[in-house]
Amino acid sequence: MINEFLLIFVMIIVYGAALLTWRFTGLAGLMCYNVFIVIVANIEVLMLVDAFGAEMTLGNVLFAATFLVTDIISETTGKQAAQRSVLLGMGAALLFIVVSGTWMLYIPSANDWATPAVRELFAHTPRLVAASFIVYAVSQYFDIWLYHKFWALTTAIAGDRRPFLWVRNASTLVSQFINSALYTLLAFGGMYDGATLRSILLSTYVIYAILSLCDTPVIYLARNMKKTE
Repeated sequence: MINEFLLIFVMIIVYGAALLTWRFTGLAGLMCYNVFIVIVANIEVLMLVDAFGAEMTLGNVLFAATFLVTDIISETTGKQAAQRSVLLGMGAALLFIVVSGTWMLYIPSANDWATPAVRELFAHTPRLVAASFIVYAVSQYFDIWLYHKFWALTTAIAGDRRPFLWVRNASTLVSQFINSALYTLLAFGGMYDGATLRSILLSTYVIYAILSLCDTPVIYLARNMKKTE
């Protein structure tokens, strides 16, 4: 049960950090936080663990937090600000690809002990980060678009922009499926057999769906903390 406990613990920490960042630093801080989680998630996703009866990649919680960030920004600041946050995340991922790629080119010192481990760990990173770059852009922009489509619908029904936030946040459930399917195929296709790929896809989406449901109260809290930037 240690893996399950750690995943729940990380979710609380990451979602709580997003909320505190928004409360005390506003839009600029939340965008910086998004850059942080994009980079760390692209490192963490290299690891496979068994949890909740399935095999899954780490990084699920952090990738889910990127949707939390854009939904908070969409709800409190607007569509254009959310899109800028996605652009910053894409820039961070691209910069990480370039910089981590140079690590493979250095000639290590005779006393170096870290380079072999770093090269082994990050040998597949360009592919994974490139896959993440594409999937992040597609799924995030789709999520923002669908979020605001749902918002227009709920506003038309209620005659007010504020009600039915939980309905708007349901857009993440659709976006997370696109995210899970594309990333599994682009990042791990050819690396694992079909059964493992199906297990990763199913477990990833189930975790993402649960995380999306858990982030709804966080968005309500964020909206009540600070309505505008």
